[in-house]
Amino acid sequence: MNKVYNNRAWWLILPMLLLVAFSAIIPLMTVVNYSVQDVFDAQTRYFTGTEWFVQMLNDPVLQSALLRQFAFSLTILAIEVPLGIGIALLMPKRGWRASAVLILVTLPLLIPWNVVGSIWQLFTRGDIGLMGWSLRELGYGYNITSSPLDAWVTIIIMDVWHWTPLIALLCYSGLRAIPEAYYQAARIDRASRWSVFRYIQLPKLTNVLVIGILLRFMHSFMIYAEPFVLTGGGPGSSTTFLSQSLAIMATGQFDVGPSAAFSLIYFLIILLVSWVFYTAIMNMQKDKQSGEA
Repeated sequence: MNKVYNNRAWWLILPMLLLVAFSAIIPLMTVVNYSVQDVFDAQTRYFTGTEWFVQMLNDPVLQSALLRQFAFSLTILAIEVPLGIGIALLMPKRGWRASAVLILVTLPLLIPWNVVGSIWQLFTRGDIGLMGWSLRELGYGYNITSSPLDAWVTIIIMDVWHWTPLIALLCYSGLRAIPEAYYQAARIDRASRWSVFRYIQLPKLTNVLVIGILLRFMHSFMIYAEPFVLTGGGPGSSTTFLSQSLAIMATGQFDVGPSAAFSLIYFLIILLVSWVFYTAIMNMQKDKQSGEA
């Protein structure tokens, strides 16, 4: 029996295609156009080819910002993923306590990014901030405006507080999806809690962890509002990440061509690293499954 295809269904996705075209494809093509030109004004521009790309790749300022960006993203992934899994394992599974804990865990995610930076800016002040005042009373000269170490640690703690709940909620949903029969079999075999986690819970969390790691990497690699509000990129340029460097170049210096080339390089780095993360995790899962088989 031959299937009958109704091609008129494509008209149903036409509004979405138009929305994507105007919100993503056309702006992207505009950036590509600017990246190969030297723009002086609306009427004066010259073709430069790959000159801006070479200049951006060899810029020591942007290279330093890239290293800081990788260091920040890898650090928060190393902290937030294990911490999020641990929180999910400790969360109640049912009853009013489960609902209350879910609400409390979700609260940091509801706060806008720029407000998070303002909250932590007040929290870390030495005169009125609870954290800054407490550390100074304990004898530690805490100051995010003069100490790069204090600024880095504060930004990492701020990001962990803000985004670990996302990993915890994803892992919690994955744990809740595991059938009770698996736990019953583990109890019959008298499996330890570590064995249950290693052989039942962690394998079932692989898919949600892939989503969580990719989301957190992409967002942390594009972080802008929180460190900009908290430290302004300082002290010096110690907390100036790629997004801030791009914003300074595009809106502060109005270097349209170089900033367009840099934004494309930025975009490709995120795509490449995300693909590497995804491929590595999927290969690890396949190797584990083939080894168990």
